[in-house]
Amino acid sequence: MTDSPVAGVQAAEIARLEEVARQIRVEIVKTVNHARAGHLGGPLSAADLLAALYFNVMRIRPDEPAWPDRDRFVLSKGHSSIGLYAAMALRGYFPVEELATFDAAHSRLQGHPDMTRLPGLDMSTGSLGVGISAGMGMALGARLTGHDVRAYVMLGDGECQEGEVWEAAMAAPRYALDNLIVIVDHNKLQQYGWPGDGPDGRIPPQVPGELVAKWAAFGWRVLEVNGHDMADILRVLEEAARGDGRPTAVIAHTIKGKGVSYMEGHYFWHSRVIKPDEFATAMADLGEPLPASEGEPR
Repeated sequence: MTDSPVAGVQAAEIARLEEVARQIRVEIVKTVNHARAGHLGGPLSAADLLAALYFNVMRIRPDEPAWPDRDRFVLSKGHSSIGLYAAMALRGYFPVEELATFDAAHSRLQGHPDMTRLPGLDMSTGSLGVGISAGMGMALGARLTGHDVRAYVMLGDGECQEGEVWEAAMAAPRYALDNLIVIVDHNKLQQYGWPGDGPDGRIPPQVPGELVAKWAAFGWRVLEVNGHDMADILRVLEEAARGDGRPTAVIAHTIKGKGVSYMEGHYFWHSRVIKPDEFATAMADLGEPLPASEGEPR
């Protein structure tokens, strides 16, 4: 029995997005290796979500980054900027080759997103917690100006310890902002976290179920998703886009360092310089041939 045409189309789209996510991960590792600086664990955990958003879900025009009716995206966990830059480059906002300038003094691709340098960025972030306030303002502004726009905000789970997050969480339901969608990259590890018996002596920033309970208590619609299952991601984000009068919080269960064997689930790969042999292993894990440099930083 063959699949229906609709099922075949869906399967092809899922496969396409999975390949995009793989390419995002490759560019993350290559770029951080070249720069000899940058974050790895958080961008890698977010790659599938970024692929779904930028290549399927969001209404955007890369050749017209200031299009008034575009959906907005705010990377509140701004230290994961290289993941966002990789997605944007692959989507056509700027040449992929420009990723090689990441973190250089005069680059448009700074260690944290700077909207004054790079068209297509909707918010400068880096001070943890600030992104959700900006996203809430964008969602409210779209309503006031009559634009059919959704505002997507990606938070880190460690970032959800910031008080500003919960101030916005308290206010958004009062305005019934169902065009505001928060995605929490719940990879359960933070660079400076609670000591314990978890991976490498760390315990997750929240106990199981805590994020779901907290967002629900503030009046949000809460959805959970496997943040590495593309079909599940598309299903949940489609549901999130159907407004029901409440803002939506998507708790995405992810793995820090996803895709690179020795990085997965280790907090110390939040930010770390890659050695040549480690780079070779990462490329092999991601199904990518080694560049001619054989892993040496350029």
